[in-house]
Amino acid sequence: MNPLFLLSLLLLSCSASALQDDFCVANLKGANTPSGFQCKDPTTVTVDDFVFSGLGVAGNTSNLIKAAVTPAFVGQFPGTNGLGISAARLDLAPGGVVPLHTHPAGSELLTVVQGSICAGFITSGSNTVYYKTLKKGDTMLFPQGLLHFQINAGGTNAVALVSFSSPNPGLQITAFALFANSLPSPTVEKVTFLDDYEVKKLKGVLGGTN
Repeated sequence: MNPLFLLSLLLLSCSASALQDDFCVANLKGANTPSGFQCKDPTTVTVDDFVFSGLGVAGNTSNLIKAAVTPAFVGQFPGTNGLGISAARLDLAPGGVVPLHTHPAGSELLTVVQGSICAGFITSGSNTVYYKTLKKGDTMLFPQGLLHFQINAGGTNAVALVSFSSPNPGLQITAFALFANSLPSPTVEKVTFLDDYEVKKLKGVLGGTN
């Protein structure tokens, strides 16, 4: 076989291998596993895999909590796969709130770019609360897995840009976990110390059954 042809094949193989070692763009057609997505064929990777344009667009806050989160997680931003990073935009209309919630797989860093936001978190051991009203330019850290919240603290729209220490940090909102499910109301009453009226009222508001 022609030595030059063999050399060309070797160089192409090394080039593809080097690209794969530098990054692992998500193959979104595959399964999302605890360790992330499988890598996309490096020969099909383009610059668009490393660019996300959605954070410049305001989210729709016409909802129950008057808030919107625009994620740039691995599902929307495949270049983050395996890199331990992702981002999001938070929009809060006046009166808007992101209720107590957790990100099981990542810590959060929030920077206010418009308006003011009251934000805080609760520790897992002593239930110590750390909270503060943040103004434009302020940044707050929320450690991985801890319950935290954000509330619009002013009379105008508030916007924050958020980064996470995971390409897929996950999200569980406490109120929805308790009352937007099919767990029987008597059981919810026992584990929350709320009476039947309150549990059924909250299930009605959040879409729970039973």
